[in-house]
Amino acid sequence: MSVKDLITVPDDILRKKSEPLNKVDVNEKKLIKDLFETMYHHNGIGLAAVQVGILKRVVVLDVSKNENEKKPLCFINPQIKTLSEKMSTYEEGCLSIPNTFIEIERPEICTVSYIDENGYKKEMKCAGLLSTCLQHEINHLDGKLIIDYLSKIKKDLIIKKLSKQKTSNRVVV
Repeated sequence: MSVKDLITVPDDILRKKSEPLNKVDVNEKKLIKDLFETMYHHNGIGLAAVQVGILKRVVVLDVSKNENEKKPLCFINPQIKTLSEKMSTYEEGCLSIPNTFIEIERPEICTVSYIDENGYKKEMKCAGLLSTCLQHEINHLDGKLIIDYLSKIKKDLIIKKLSKQKTSNRVVV
């Protein structure tokens, strides 16, 4: 297992649509372990494969509150089947958009079909933070980011700020 480098805004790969996995074998299981290790290393609660530069429809999550009682979940080729009419709002952050938090309203409950890390087809009804996190990560698989919920002016300001930070952190040797 290894911690992968995170892809951050404004990298264009974050805007690309991820491809479905056709099988779950040794390579895919290694990717899943790397995603979990990367997510935990960066104190995240969700991570999509695209965020480490891999355009595959794989998402890992762990919304458990207790550090000692991790509840890792893996969703391969997730598809949202139903969304509730009732909405909830969370302040969302994103490992690919450092130091940015945005209040986003999403359906409170969703039902998702997916394949688990052992290759079994499953369906899960998710509520609250798990539902929000899963919708956030599925957005990543479709090339959508939390800044897309903002006005163009606010979105452009965030991208400009992050671009400057990337440039100022570079060292020319």
